[in-house]
Amino acid sequence: MFSDLERPPLDARFLRGRLVRPGSLWTQIDVLDDTESTNAVVAAAALAGASEGLVVTAEHQSSGRGRLGRTWTTPPRSALLTSVLLRPTAVPAARWPWLGLLMPLAVAAAVRRVGELPAQVKWPNDVLVEDRKLAGILLERVDGPAAVVGFGINVTLREVEKPHPAATSLALEGAATTDRVTVLAAVLRELATRYQTWADAGGDPAGLLPEYHELSATLGRLVRVELPDGTFLEGRARDLDADGRLIVDTPGGPRSLAAGDVTHLRTA
Repeated sequence: MFSDLERPPLDARFLRGRLVRPGSLWTQIDVLDDTESTNAVVAAAALAGASEGLVVTAEHQSSGRGRLGRTWTTPPRSALLTSVLLRPTAVPAARWPWLGLLMPLAVAAAVRRVGELPAQVKWPNDVLVEDRKLAGILLERVDGPAAVVGFGINVTLREVEKPHPAATSLALEGAATTDRVTVLAAVLRELATRYQTWADAGGDPAGLLPEYHELSATLGRLVRVELPDGTFLEGRARDLDADGRLIVDTPGGPRSLAAGDVTHLRTA
């Protein structure tokens, strides 16, 4: 068992004081003790007419969801389990998948800045430290129109608590800080900056692609991709297109992928 000194609760009032200000993207920050899914809470709020900038974070999720229907479970107060509401209505719908790429960029940048770790992004929406999974992102579109972007970052997860051998946490990697308020504030600031740049450009990712190339753990690598229909392909991940699809050079020619489960292959 962990004490409150080892895993203190999030301070909602302090977070609001740092992030909810005139001109800020963030308009409301709610901290829940327990919920089934922060994405579900924010999606319901979006359908009820909530404005852009809502942030919901939870100390524990009983039915957290990951990509491809996977579950996301962590001990209470060991992670950041957060969802945000965005309404980029001036951006063409075809560019909205970039929201799922903006979020891991923001997480990686924040971890590098306050955690002092070499975090990278794995297409489409994971954050890694040396191929160990630190964070995952889930993007969902709801009527409104609106986008709910959820992220889970392992903060104080210990070796015996890992749900998978490839998982890691800020604590396990020896991060400069494991203070969840510090990390969450950093992530939300990094996201707000990148989101505003992308939205102001009408969803054109040109201003984000250089950073994506710099922080990508996938581009340039040999990969094996499981496609949504259960088939596989292998090739070298070359680039992203304007809509965030991964371009993979295969023996049969280039393929542009909107979704898939990527495994990085090691070369001999």
